[in-house]
Amino acid sequence: MSPGMRVGLALPQLGPYVDARTVRGFAERAEELGFGHLFAQQHLFYPHEVVSGYSARPGVAVPTAYRSVLQPLELLAAVAGWTTDILVGTSILVAGYHRPVDLAQRITTLDVLSGGRTVFGFSVGWSDEEHDQYDVDPRTRGRRADELIDALKACWGPDPVSHEGEFFTIPPADVDPKPLQRPHPPLMSGMRSAAGLRRTAEKFDWWNPASGTLEQHLATMEQLTAMRPDGLAPLRMCWNLFTDPPVVVANLRPLSVDELCAQVADAAAAGVDAVSVDANFDPGIESVDDWLAVPDRLAPLLDAARR
Repeated sequence: MSPGMRVGLALPQLGPYVDARTVRGFAERAEELGFGHLFAQQHLFYPHEVVSGYSARPGVAVPTAYRSVLQPLELLAAVAGWTTDILVGTSILVAGYHRPVDLAQRITTLDVLSGGRTVFGFSVGWSDEEHDQYDVDPRTRGRRADELIDALKACWGPDPVSHEGEFFTIPPADVDPKPLQRPHPPLMSGMRSAAGLRRTAEKFDWWNPASGTLEQHLATMEQLTAMRPDGLAPLRMCWNLFTDPPVVVANLRPLSVDELCAQVADAAAAGVDAVSVDANFDPGIESVDDWLAVPDRLAPLLDAARR
């Protein structure tokens, strides 16, 4: 068993019942109960005419929860100020929506002001409509993600920083301050394509899968370990689970607390480093008070991780 497996939660972020009271009460109670992290995701808006399909699945509608979305870095800044010890981070940021110097400084600001308790996940995204808002060709999203991570790491390295690439140019400059966590906050990949897995093995500290079974993820972790360059620390895994999944896909269905406990216990026994549970798509949440009850409802998962 993995004795220190971390169990974390996705922050209230989507839908009509999310406000300051919701987020603060949820975050403070999650920390009080002993959850290990609070994560936020990134989406921009709810397009009425969808070209790309939800989660790169043609013809699948975008979940209605996305009609209202708090943005992740601002959300995490508030949560960092309302909490003391719990990790805060993203699962995930969409690489194509960012430029490196600005994002490096925003991440550094969160890491400094939180006392070095951040982790940041990235993926390439799926929404053509959202990429259009940033004048980014989604067909370049993989190459752009590769370069963004390289440029972020350059910004967090020694001054003067410089970078010259296909998408980004940083002239010789000081980019300060640096993050408290050195050489940078842990970087987490939510990618799962063949190219994304290569990118994960080469550039990231954590892998953050969602849809799929534990057995499938463990098999992929073996592949990632074999692909990992010599000299890098072992890749770690944080498995995303849902109380109710955003769409009906293979191996994703609503799970009771008992079923989630079984999944968490199996992950701990298999040596998984962390799990994260998301209730943002749960149709049973119909008020602020419903959101505030989620940490206590999911508290049995903490015991399951220790069995």
